[in-house]
Order: sequence, then C-alpha cells, then structure tokens
Amino acid sequence: MRITLTDAGKRFNRDWIFRHLDHEFFPGHSYAITGSNGSGKSTLLQAIAGAIDLSEGRIGYEMTGDQVYRHLSLAAPYLEVIEEMTVTEFLTFHQGFKPFLPDLSVKDIIRQVGLESAADKQIRYYSSGMKQRVRLAQALFSDTSLLLLDEPTPTLAADGISLYRRLTQQYGGGRIVIVSSNDQQEYDFCEEIINIMEYK
Repeated sequence: MRITLTDAGKRFNRDWIFRHLDHEFFPGHSYAITGSNGSGKSTLLQAIAGAIDLSEGRIGYEMTGDQVYRHLSLAAPYLEVIEEMTVTEFLTFHQGFKPFLPDLSVKDIIRQVGLESAADKQIRYYSSGMKQRVRLAQALFSDTSLLLLDEPTPTLAADGISLYRRLTQQYGGGRIVIVSSNDQQEYDFCEEIINIMEYK
C-alpha cells in the first residue's frame, strides 16, 4: 500500500482544520502527526483512515482491492471495546473480521500485552490502562499494511509505555505506521514528522 495526500483540507463549518497538505506515505516507514491539543491531528488521522471525508483535495490509496478498511488497523482511546466479553472472547471475535499476523494465536497476543492474568475477566472490570492494551493488541497484531495510532499511551503506566514502544517497533516493520500525538515518547521512533500547525 502507498497513500498520497494531494492538496488535502478539512473544515468544520467555516473553520479550516488543515489545508493544502501534500504528503506521501510508503510501506516500511513511520510517520508522526504532531500539534497542540485540538489542532486537528486526530481529524487528519481519521481522514487517512477513510472515516471522514476531506473538504478539499484527495487521498489516493495504491493497494490491492478497493476496501481500505481491510488494510488498516487503528488504536485510539475513544474506540469502544465490547466490555461484556473477556479479552479472549473479544480478540477471537475480532479475528473473525480481520486476521492476526501469521503464527500468533489469541493466547500469544494476550501474553504479549501482559493481560494473561486477566484473560478470563470481563473487560468491563479492566482499568483504563488495561483497556488500552486491548485496543493496542487488536491494532498491532492485525495483519494489515497500515497501522494508525491515535494518542496511544495517555492511560498507560511506565511499563505500558515501554511495552507500546517495543511492540510497535517489533511489529511495525514493512507497514505504514502513522502516530498522531503531541507526546514525543509516543513517536520519537518515527522517521518523518508532519506538524499539522503548518497547514492552517
């Protein structure tokens, strides 16, 4: 997959969130979208994901097939998880829609994100940090060519942040990785930085 933004812009009512943004995203490379709170980082990420439409310009996807969502995975604090399920049930359910990376079982994934002791507990009883580990698990381990990470660590403790950094670098290879964040420890491994403030 390759993604091309051409003169991309998004506005809500009369206010432009960003404008005249041109960029290309290539497999095997990592990118950060930075800017202050409320600057439009998440809006740009959601536009790349195809969740919202641009107001001007275009996004081009060079890929096999025409269903972008099949090629991407997203982790964000605002994404809901099915709290009545255990993490084992949830990841098994997710796998039915989007396969995981080869040679990884649901049990392996739960161990990788440090949730094995809570594998049979309903997600509703998880802390916010544990729920974020579930979101990261379904995104990082899905067999997709585009990995989108929107403010991935605010609810994680220090060991969770270290886990995020290790897993992203270990499993991000060969994919397009885009991190939306204003926290440098979430994106300092990225090769390119797009400052959304430059496109106002």
